[in-house]
Amino acid sequence: MTLVIVGAGLAGASAATELRERGHTGTIMLIGAEEHEPYERPPLSKGYLMGKEPLTKALVHDRDWYADNDIDLRLGTRVTAIDAVGRTVSVGEEQVPYAALLLATGSQPRHLAVADKAGPPVAYLRTIEDSERLRGALTQGARIAIVGAGWIGLEVAAAAREAGCTMTVYESAELPLLRVLGPEVAQVFADLHRAHGVDLRLGTSVTAADMAEADLIVVGIGAIPDTALAEQAGLDVDNGVLVDATLRTSDRNIYAIGDIANHEHPGLRRRIRVEHWDTAIEQGKVAAHNLLGADETYRRLPYFFTDQYDLGMEYFGNVGPEGYDRVDIEGSTDVANGDAFRAYWVKDDMVVAAMHANDWDATDTLRDSIGQPQPSAS
Repeated sequence: MTLVIVGAGLAGASAATELRERGHTGTIMLIGAEEHEPYERPPLSKGYLMGKEPLTKALVHDRDWYADNDIDLRLGTRVTAIDAVGRTVSVGEEQVPYAALLLATGSQPRHLAVADKAGPPVAYLRTIEDSERLRGALTQGARIAIVGAGWIGLEVAAAAREAGCTMTVYESAELPLLRVLGPEVAQVFADLHRAHGVDLRLGTSVTAADMAEADLIVVGIGAIPDTALAEQAGLDVDNGVLVDATLRTSDRNIYAIGDIANHEHPGLRRRIRVEHWDTAIEQGKVAAHNLLGADETYRRLPYFFTDQYDLGMEYFGNVGPEGYDRVDIEGSTDVANGDAFRAYWVKDDMVVAAMHANDWDATDTLRDSIGQPQPSAS
């Protein structure tokens, strides 16, 4: 019987790759709704969007790799139903039996109804086609309105400014990235974008009238996990598909990874759902091991990165719902002038998250700091 992977994105392709590299010789079916070979999404708001990187750099493998490794890659194809009792998936008219099933269906952009009423074209950023359309609109003098000052919104703003666009960014919070970074570090990103000429309108609700004069509206207000199949299959779902520490769902023969996986993290001792590149890759590997009979727990801490203008940043760990007591910052936060710093989020004198900006020698130090004591300087 077949190992079926539903979702031919980075997470699904990572699992398929690991299965073959671990020596699995059985049938692997990798099913994706998009027409493209599996690809990484970060370039869509970074290098590929800016025309600095070819699409081939975003691909996990070229098309020949799947054939050479006997992966049954089905693109432009949707799984319409899962029969968890009979252990089959419906692919068109075909009922495919599976020995084990891996869900990696990802997420979809959250839509904003008021943007549709404003008049200008509205863009979201999730697929290669989205990135290509957006790149075509980022021209000298174009007036771009972005709703949402999260990672996608700010990366698009940076790309647009480098293309010579006039930028206005609307954000309901008092600072960009406030919920992720807290006010101490979120202010750094506000200062960075304003130094590059972005009109940041913070702590405000955007209206159709606000956006009416733009040539293009870009909406980046988060994503919704694509759990429709999991729900149809009767799996436990709550802000994603609920999985245990081994990434197994409420059905012992079905695993879930990537954006949709609401994971019981053994290190953090709570559930967490992460929509980042590193998690997609690493959860794919662990799921592959468990599909082959292992009982491995996924313990890797969240990691993400961003590139905006000349700023490069990496972040490790997760603050969590209990928050933090303080942020210890080493170095200068004047990143608009090329300075570098390290930041440590501390709870009960323990580091729960850490990041650097423009300090690439800090990567290992910051990763190793998570969970370690950080006594107060006072």
